[in-house]
Parts: sequence; C-alpha cells; structure tokens
Amino acid sequence: QVQLVESGGGLVQTGGSLRLSCAASGTIFSIRVMEWYRQGPGKQRELVASITTGGNTAYLDSVKGRFAISRDDVKNTVYLQMNSLEPDDTGVYYCHADGVEITGWPNQEYNYWGQGTQVTVSS
Repeated sequence: QVQLVESGGGLVQTGGSLRLSCAASGTIFSIRVMEWYRQGPGKQRELVASITTGGNTAYLDSVKGRFAISRDDVKNTVYLQMNSLEPDDTGVYYCHADGVEITGWPNQEYNYWGQGTQVTVSS
C-alpha cells in the first residue's frame, strides 16, 4: 500500500511564498513521474508541474518563472516551491505519483493521489 501525504499549505498574502511537500510511503521501488495538481474554487483540476526520474520538468504556463518542482528519490518526496503567489493560485493542491512500481511486483505500474493541501492567497 502506498500513501501520499502533503504538507506546507496555508494562507499567504499576494507576493508571498510557500513550499509544499509530498512524501510517499510504502514498499516503493520507483516512481516514474511526480506531479502537482490544483483545483481552484469553481474550477477544474489542472496540472501545475511535473518532474520525471530523469529530472525533466514541465509547468503550467501561468506558473512558469514563479514555481519550481523538485524531488528527492531517497526520501520519495516531491516539493513545490511557490514564489510571487497571486490570488489565482488559490486552491487545493494535490500530489500525484504516476508510474509507481511496488517492490516485489515488477512490470506493473500504479498511480496514487494525496489528500490535498489548501493554499489561499489573499489580495
């Protein structure tokens, strides 16, 4: 069983910063891609940033230059550094692990979601 636990959300003023963390636990052999999604009030869930095992990253256009995703494969943890936050960044941020291989179950991949952490940016 794999669990993802996010932390680091909160209330911040416009222009402020937050750092989100997501730790994956369980009998994990590898995680191909780790991602951050968000869902704002009345909006659909959208992909904010992703990072592969090779360190390749991708970002939503509106966060480029402000957010940075990173991962620590020893700790099975992904981070999202968010700077210059804007009210439109408000939402619940979810961690997603895709292409998860479980120790002892080769050649099968799974994906998992965290429970979400609230980020609120006040104007």
